[in-house]
Amino acid sequence: MMNYQSSLLKLLDERGYIHQLTDADALDSLASREVVSGYIGFDPTAPSLHVGSLVQIMLLRRLQQAGHRPIVLMGGGTGKVGDPSFKDEARKLASDETIAANVESIRKVFGRFLDFDDPRTGAVMLDNAEWLDELQYIPFLRDIGQHFSVNRMLTFESVKLRLNREQSLSFLEFNYMILQAYDFLELSRRAACRLQLGGSDQWGNIVNGIELTRRVDGNEVYGVTTPLITTADGGKMGKTERGAIWLNEGQLSAYDYWQFWRNTQDSDVGKFLRLFTDMPLDEIARLDALSGAEINEAKIALANAATAMLHGEEAARASEETARTTFEGGGAGEDLPTLSVGEGMNITHALTQLGFTPSNKEAKRKIAEGAVRLNDEPVSDPGLMVEVSGDPVKLSLGKKRHGLLVR
Repeated sequence: MMNYQSSLLKLLDERGYIHQLTDADALDSLASREVVSGYIGFDPTAPSLHVGSLVQIMLLRRLQQAGHRPIVLMGGGTGKVGDPSFKDEARKLASDETIAANVESIRKVFGRFLDFDDPRTGAVMLDNAEWLDELQYIPFLRDIGQHFSVNRMLTFESVKLRLNREQSLSFLEFNYMILQAYDFLELSRRAACRLQLGGSDQWGNIVNGIELTRRVDGNEVYGVTTPLITTADGGKMGKTERGAIWLNEGQLSAYDYWQFWRNTQDSDVGKFLRLFTDMPLDEIARLDALSGAEINEAKIALANAATAMLHGEEAARASEETARTTFEGGGAGEDLPTLSVGEGMNITHALTQLGFTPSNKEAKRKIAEGAVRLNDEPVSDPGLMVEVSGDPVKLSLGKKRHGLLVR
């Protein structure tokens, strides 16, 4: 732990959010004296953010908890380009209509984590399309482009990785880092923003914005990045066999969200409690010290706290009860995901449509492994047609995935 003076950097440090800082002493001093506005950008590449974005959302929450003002920057403009940072290939470009719809869908989640009404530290939501869409190309090149060295831009890790692999990096993508730097300049002007936060992959982009703001307006601004959040087995946070863990309930049920946290690996529980819940550190230390079967208490506490923050206390309680009924009582809790099979459905299709397997081929493999059960009875025939005439039928994959099949 570093010996920070401001409540902001103390909080970020003790919870495990700090990877890199620019001018830590100056930022620490500033945060001790006044309310600091800080931002993170979120590009609307899908109708929902996923758990991989949650550490950044929580970072804005911590900023507000420490008495400062969070700015949520929706990337309605930069989303039309796509961030190339540490990507193997260019993102497919979405239409303006799709991007606008994604922005509206994503907005809803932030109200769960941030207070937008506090007169002193209330969160602000802006969209960079407001200024990026209005830029004129030649004036932008003349006024902003002159501050960027292509030689230096080519040294950034995110660019070098693509070039070293001889993977194409389009001129469009290459401009992304300039646009993100320009965002910081605009936010410093429009919202007195002094701080940009982001993941470790954004370090180069953040430094660009700091230098541009200093050169053009003479303002001192700062940056903080978080470490790359991985699971104990080295996997990327939020990536599972079933795909992304979405934050919008329309794309992932509260129960499935609860189950994601409940299935956390033992050695990740303490870290995730610090990052993704508001639980006091002394209670986290107690839970983190549990071992053997007792570690399940910590996992349930994590699942309840994380689910309550996103979906509400009632959803967290219902999810825990559904899990208890399913796993301990051998029953089928009413919150389990449900699929209508109509007059009948092949069991491989049912597994895939419930999201238990990414493809019918994978479903057949799981059946061959003996991992699939109907009403707790093993299934060995991948051609089985499931028909439901009365009560729902419980379909299970392994010990942790359960769903209900109805007519």
